[in-house]
Formats: sequence, C-alpha cells, structure tokens
Amino acid sequence: MLRTARLTLRPFTLADAGFMLRLLNEPSWLRYIGDRGVHTLAEAERYLEQGALASYAQHGFGFEAVVLHETGETVGMCGLAQREYLDAPDIGFAFLPEHAGRGLAFEAASAAMARARGALGLRRILATTREDNHASQKLLSKLGLQFERRIRSADGSRELLLYAWQEGPSP
Repeated sequence: MLRTARLTLRPFTLADAGFMLRLLNEPSWLRYIGDRGVHTLAEAERYLEQGALASYAQHGFGFEAVVLHETGETVGMCGLAQREYLDAPDIGFAFLPEHAGRGLAFEAASAAMARARGALGLRRILATTREDNHASQKLLSKLGLQFERRIRSADGSRELLLYAWQEGPSP
C-alpha cells in the first residue's frame, strides 16, 4: 500500500467490482481507453481477476484502487501494467469524472512512479495515450515522461503516443 497526503493506493480485491464496473463504463474511459465489454458485476470480477489480481501474482505490481483518506471512497485507479507489446511496464491512471481536476491523478501517479523507481528498481517506465487526450499527455510530462514515438494499439485499431521515462543511457 502507498499513502500520500490525500490518498491511499491499495491492491484491488473482488469487492471492488462495483467500482470497476462504473469506471469501465464512464464516457471518458470509453473514449480514451476503450470498451472492455464489462457490463455486469460478474464481468467486472472477471476483469479484476484476469487483470490486476493476475498482474500482482505474475509481476508483483498492477493497477491499484485509489482511495480518498477523508471519505474512504474509491475515486480512481493507478499503477503499472506489463503489456506484451511494450518493452517495459507502463503507468496508467483513470479517475471518476467528479474527481477530475483536483490533482489526485498526479498525486497517485507520482507515488506509483516513486515506488516503481525505488522499491521495484525499474529503470524504464512507459505510458501510452491517445493523441486527443491532452490532459493525460500533460500529466505524463509533469511526471517526467517524454514523448518517444507513435505506436499501434495492441489490437491495431488505433494509433497511440508512447511516452517514456528512463534512468541512465538508452538500452
């Protein structure tokens, strides 16, 4: 678990399926990340099992629930994923729309980046975003990632911008 001034990042559990169901069907998620075909609580549980929970077991990291200290409410997700088509883990974040614009994504992602560089010892961290997601691009730059190149999404359906942070010389 990570704690910041306002947030706790904690591993997801199956009890978070209701939150995940809502987040995955938010218009901003569908627009910038894509439809995951999750429309029931059972599908949200499966999404968590095959995504975050499997990643914790396989890689020792994954996306985590972002919880407000003040209320105990889960407001977003943030963390690392190891995608088959990328040569390093990538950082990602998504928040419920009513919590946007409060600096929570930067706070959570800064903590996740610090852990990735420190405790996990990562020397390269990536991120992908759509070209029209200017808020995400601004946040990635603020985190110290730089635009590297354009890539195709895993399913080949769209072009993504690849951002990278790297310690030391290029591999």
